[in-house]
Amino acid sequence: MSDRPGGTRPGTLRVEPSLFEIGAPGRRGYGLPPLDVAQTGLEDLGPMDRGEVAGFPEASEVDVVRHFVRLSRLNYAVDLGLYPLGSCTMKYNPKINEEMARLDGLARIHPMQPPATIQGALRLMHELTGMLSEITGLPHITLQPAAGAHGEMTGIMMARAFLERHGDPRKVVLIPDSAHGTNPASAHICGYVVEEIPSNARGCIDTERLRRRMGPDVAALMLTNPNTLGIFESEIETICGIVHQKGGLVYCDGANMNALVGVARPGDMGVDILHLNLHKTFSTPHGGGGPGSGPVGVAAPLAPYLPVPAVVARDGGFDLDWDRPQSVGKVSSFLGNFGMHVRAYAYIRALGARGLRQVAERAVLNANYIRARLADTYHVAKDQPSMHEVIFDDSRQAPHGVRTLDIAKRLIDYGFHPPTIYFPLVVQGALMVEPTETESIQELDSFVEAMREIDREARETPDLVRTAPHHTPVGRLDEATAARRPRLRYRPES
Repeated sequence: MSDRPGGTRPGTLRVEPSLFEIGAPGRRGYGLPPLDVAQTGLEDLGPMDRGEVAGFPEASEVDVVRHFVRLSRLNYAVDLGLYPLGSCTMKYNPKINEEMARLDGLARIHPMQPPATIQGALRLMHELTGMLSEITGLPHITLQPAAGAHGEMTGIMMARAFLERHGDPRKVVLIPDSAHGTNPASAHICGYVVEEIPSNARGCIDTERLRRRMGPDVAALMLTNPNTLGIFESEIETICGIVHQKGGLVYCDGANMNALVGVARPGDMGVDILHLNLHKTFSTPHGGGGPGSGPVGVAAPLAPYLPVPAVVARDGGFDLDWDRPQSVGKVSSFLGNFGMHVRAYAYIRALGARGLRQVAERAVLNANYIRARLADTYHVAKDQPSMHEVIFDDSRQAPHGVRTLDIAKRLIDYGFHPPTIYFPLVVQGALMVEPTETESIQELDSFVEAMREIDREARETPDLVRTAPHHTPVGRLDEATAARRPRLRYRPES
């Protein structure tokens, strides 16, 4: 059992009852004195409060405070330790970003204020689009999309509008088997038929299969680079050439830009459309459903189709440009998740060009350090250089009856959040580890030692691993039943 900071140790956690079970009839968390002012006459309109809610818990202030504090201690967070979710890029968020996002002049403005009254906010967004353009090599950026999948959809909407404008809407979007899972959904929502392009033995797009399939019915190729196997698509220029030769567009899922930022620019490789995740690469918080931000960059021919309004420099200040007749329209309320824009802006300004390059270099270094230290214990899925993440599988533990899910559950006992499991789908029993650049060698070593210890347990005491976790308030849950028949409402036991 680990004693690492933030680790889970026996005796520190307990099953937390619900507030319904904690409370008791007659308990109150507040007390108001009798009314001592003149009545207003509004009493005739009826009571202004909602009264008692039948079946709600009755609890004191100390009951409520302790309940939620205890619940908070059950959470794992990036402020506690390594959060090695592959492809999700869960890295530490500098607190200075949070301070900047809470400045009154940024946090307390309203998105419907006239542009003349929010010049600072518009300037920040205008400068952020310039920074993202320089980083990606794509000259035009929209900040509106609220998350990565929303950015994907926006990008394919623009691709469709562009092709329709040229009288050639086409029908098919090609997606490699190593792409992110939201890519097919985004293409389907935009009205396209999705076809899969298989990877070759190296884990990259099979360019010959792509060449044979690419035809006049294909609107776009949606690829992820580096892909979900943690491998850089080294033939990216050839891939773009194949697609462009047949009149198609190349969309790049930029969720893994943490491996490239400051080092390589997708626009220089021939990519036409790219979405970014500010809530991944540029260190704005995410998880628990948001908030996120998924800006999209496009090559010059697609600029007329960007969402409206666009933030533009005009007459010595900044304004909103709605006069874009070929635009795909508005894709988000107001101008997107502005708080995420502030955080990303602060992050980029604080690091500068040299610092951003170090982000990618250290992210790649950390992933390869974990790979080197675990390669003799866990099978590495592909014998290709890893970028920001490394994919292991459970093939060495499976003969002992221990599978990927068991390894992930046992990691919880060692005080670590599990990595992404069973993805990418092209790897049987995948364990997808992305340490990011923010982790120290001490934290990486602690993770490595936990993984090595779990492998030893898998060989010597496999039942211990198969029944994990053991030091949490509840044991292993029936996740399939929970997903299919969730209990969404508390009902007291009869």
